[in-house]
Amino acid sequence: MDDLQERLDGYRRLIEISRDLASTLDLESLLYRIIHAAADLTHAAAASILLYDDAAQQLYFQVATNLDQQTMRGLAVPLEGSIAGWIVTHRQPVRIDNVHADARFFAQVEKMTQFTTTSLMGIPLITKDKVVGVLEVLNKRSGAFTEVDEDLLLVLGAQAAVAIVNARLFAQSDLIAEFVHELRTPLASIGTSTYLLLRPEMSQEQRENMIHNIYSETQRLNTLASTFLDLARLESGRVQYNFSRFDLLPLLQECCQVMQSKADEAAVTLALDVPADFPPVEADRDKLKQVVINLLSNAIKYNCRGGRVFLRAGLEEECWTLAVQDTGLGIPEEDLPNLFQKFYRVRLSEGKTAGTGLGLSICKQIVSGHRGRIGVTSKLGEGTTFTVYLPRK
Repeated sequence: MDDLQERLDGYRRLIEISRDLASTLDLESLLYRIIHAAADLTHAAAASILLYDDAAQQLYFQVATNLDQQTMRGLAVPLEGSIAGWIVTHRQPVRIDNVHADARFFAQVEKMTQFTTTSLMGIPLITKDKVVGVLEVLNKRSGAFTEVDEDLLLVLGAQAAVAIVNARLFAQSDLIAEFVHELRTPLASIGTSTYLLLRPEMSQEQRENMIHNIYSETQRLNTLASTFLDLARLESGRVQYNFSRFDLLPLLQECCQVMQSKADEAAVTLALDVPADFPPVEADRDKLKQVVINLLSNAIKYNCRGGRVFLRAGLEEECWTLAVQDTGLGIPEEDLPNLFQKFYRVRLSEGKTAGTGLGLSICKQIVSGHRGRIGVTSKLGEGTTFTVYLPRK
């Protein structure tokens, strides 16, 4: 009778959860709701989701309830020699009372997360005969995971798999629609230039101008496609974050060196300020470099000739900061809330500088992947400051 009551209570909770999942189209938010629901339903101390990349034949952690997100996200788990890998390969759930006695247990996870696992239950997330990932619950709070727990998790998993695919499709369709819209301008320009090149009355100088225009627009299309793919991977949750501990100064020096020629062309001076006693940071070095270069590029692009760009690092109680300040045009106050939207361009700068309108969206996604935030302040005619806040641990 107790099992029956527990099952009924669980199904009532599942009905509430299913409504919640069906109404959530943001992938990150959705994944967190799933793992908290899984831990709640099964009375587990923790829960996590590993997403499966079919093309790369790779599993990697995406979210976890009570583990450091920096440590977990991007942690690859092999298909061979791991419980999660076994679940994907065999498409079957598992219940294990003592994971350390199981040959399939991937001990590297414990070493990296400093979280001791005793009992574990995991299920495959499958929709339309395709494995999306694995949902795991860890350390039953009392006793062992039961058949009732497994049944409830399987029902949740079936709903979760559909919701994850729908969220991905929604994000992709929305992004593709915007991308196609952005393609029209350079394609129209190339089409017009090509048509004019075929006209016999065109002079050699005009032909050279048309060829230069075609080359320029082709480069723009290439940049747009690359940044679009970067953003699509970030929004789909498929990007892995490889966190390490490193000194910040050499990285920022590299970023300034990369952007120096662009700064010289614009007659803009770059200034770097990192305190001498600045401690090592924990982050994905390559992705952090992408953020800094993107912010420096914008600061140079929207600056005035003879202007300056300041790149500064600072420490606060619970976070460290990176600030990129320019002495350029500034941004109207009404544009500030929309800066991180995909393809958004400040009206004041439209037609004056080329760009995809995706750079700041990519920065925000990467910073969010570090469990940080990015903010902006600006004053017209005086300049703009973008500040990245990242957890110290």
